[in-house]
Amino acid sequence: MVLQAEEGRLITSAAARILVATAVPAERDAVARAFPGHATEVPLPGAAVTPVTPVTLHRLPAGPDLLAAGVGPALAAARTATALTAAALHGRPYALVVSTGIAGGFVPEAPVGSLVVADEITAADLGAETAEGFLPVTDLGFGTVTHRPPEALVRDAATATGARPGTVLTVSTVTGTAARAIALRAHHPRALAEAMEGFGVAEAAAAHGTPVLELRAISNPVGPRDRAGWRIGEALQALTDGFGKLAPVLESWKPA
Repeated sequence: MVLQAEEGRLITSAAARILVATAVPAERDAVARAFPGHATEVPLPGAAVTPVTPVTLHRLPAGPDLLAAGVGPALAAARTATALTAAALHGRPYALVVSTGIAGGFVPEAPVGSLVVADEITAADLGAETAEGFLPVTDLGFGTVTHRPPEALVRDAATATGARPGTVLTVSTVTGTAARAIALRAHHPRALAEAMEGFGVAEAAAAHGTPVLELRAISNPVGPRDRAGWRIGEALQALTDGFGKLAPVLESWKPA
């Protein structure tokens, strides 16, 4: 699915049907660098999609559509839902949504500069605190806290990019203490990374019946905030390199 602006209106093409959602423009631009070509931002209500038209060989026929969806699960869900709805209303629904960007990694499994691909996208703090401890919303009798991307797609993405598969947590408050990092791993022993948007993107995708994938580049360890130890530039480059390797997987993958 490609969205293009023509004489002030939105038109569609069937060449590509993948939406890539990041939190901020810097992450969006890192993904775009893996698909060198022409990109023109197309405004939507409350959001804007940037279609990429590659000029190189061995890329997606018309590139993915890129969306800087905003920080946090609520805004990411809202803007992703807007893009999905616009595509559906124009008769060219997306076949896949990819949530991506930089993230904190749980050491030693996910060191700085590495890639993680989610086989589970889990909302780590959606629920209730009780005297006995934290209860996820599912234990309260409603909702869901985990979305599972297609197994074959996760496997192929991991093989192509070298990303480690595991749980990627979505949090509304970034971890800043060792105690919080330990508590998260106690509740989610398979967790490799934490970020702030994946679950929101996955919720929007699920509402449209669209599969989702989450790929994260690790910029810092989960734990005490040490800005001197952040490697954002390195992580953004890893994101670019990862999508360069992921492109053939996205091109060949078909929903079941």
